[in-house]
Amino acid sequence: MITKEVVSAKVKDLFRGDKVIWMIVVFLALISMLVVYTSSDSLAYRAYHDNNTKVLMKHLGMLGLGLVALLIAANIKYRRYAKIMPLLFWASIPLLLYTLLFGQNLNNASRVISLGVVTFQTSDLAKVALIGMLARVLTLYRDRLGNLKDLFWLVMVPILAVVGLIFRENFSTAAMLFATCIVMMFLGKIKMKYIFGFIGTIVVVGALAVLILLKVMENDPSKMNRSMTWVNRIERFVGKEDEDPEKNEDKNFQITQSKIAIAGGGIFGKMPGKSTQRTILPHPYSDFIYAIIIEEYGLVGGVFVLLLYLILLYRATLLMIRAPQSFGAMLAFGLAFSIVMQALVNMGVAVGLLPVTGQPMPLVSRGGTSLAFTGLAIGIIISVTREINFKNTNFNDGNNSEVEITEADS
Repeated sequence: MITKEVVSAKVKDLFRGDKVIWMIVVFLALISMLVVYTSSDSLAYRAYHDNNTKVLMKHLGMLGLGLVALLIAANIKYRRYAKIMPLLFWASIPLLLYTLLFGQNLNNASRVISLGVVTFQTSDLAKVALIGMLARVLTLYRDRLGNLKDLFWLVMVPILAVVGLIFRENFSTAAMLFATCIVMMFLGKIKMKYIFGFIGTIVVVGALAVLILLKVMENDPSKMNRSMTWVNRIERFVGKEDEDPEKNEDKNFQITQSKIAIAGGGIFGKMPGKSTQRTILPHPYSDFIYAIIIEEYGLVGGVFVLLLYLILLYRATLLMIRAPQSFGAMLAFGLAFSIVMQALVNMGVAVGLLPVTGQPMPLVSRGGTSLAFTGLAIGIIISVTREINFKNTNFNDGNNSEVEITEADS
């Protein structure tokens, strides 16, 4: 017989895990609904005949998809991800290649595959898969990674494969994913000489690629649209000016309007729905949503959002402290670090600290499948907290059977 107590127990079990992270999810989801609704006037005018409600309903649908993905992921025992992540990794490689060759063109880049009503950004899947794969390798094969040959094939090749396929069409995502992998290698106690050697090799190869790219652009700039976008954004950021003042104004339009929005917010903001820049600033509901948050909710709102992401990273760091070099802790930290880095990049662009990159704010910006994969990543983190964060066992030696994976698990 189903009683109120049984239903209550099942609901409570469904939402087990770190309560702090659950609260962060709730706050970010609420902020997302409010700010996307109030900042989508220009989109509503273009696509829905000035109907913000339709924009909100579509966003709620995708946000709901993200929360469903979160719930499902949170209720899978994290040890099972040792088997799931390699499958996702090998599935992501051909998907990235297909996207590179035949993907839908968006902002002069082939980043997405059209699925009819929504677009699927394959790099979102690849990020989760690579981080999961790396966490598995760094823990399962840790005794073999002191050997450069094993390290190259087990760690460096998977990183290069995914990052390389993302790099040309989405430089910022590739750079952030590479940085996340380097941090995970450091936490996995890979020898520093190998890590620095890996970074140095990538920097040298990248520099050579840029030189070749620039040479090609001199001969035929029309074939290098995306590369020209990188160059223009970097030139804009470092302050290289055009001879024509009007062109300079056009180039800096986004960041200028973003700074106006932030300056107008003051300490407490103009209050929800009172933004004046939402109809002027390009992509105020995604790439520059942080500027609208500060304009409407002030410095207080901006700091609050920043703290939510930093607390998420802090909770994941606690897992690393409690279960160093365990699969669960490595997986959770890698995913949390990736999410928080993306959020910080979005904020850095809005306040003018970084070049414009087009990175949305995780679980806040209006988006498609990116919301689903962010939800999936946070769900995996919560799954780990169910077994590590709430045990009384001392995990400091990293050898407890509850947090380790073996060949049988993989």
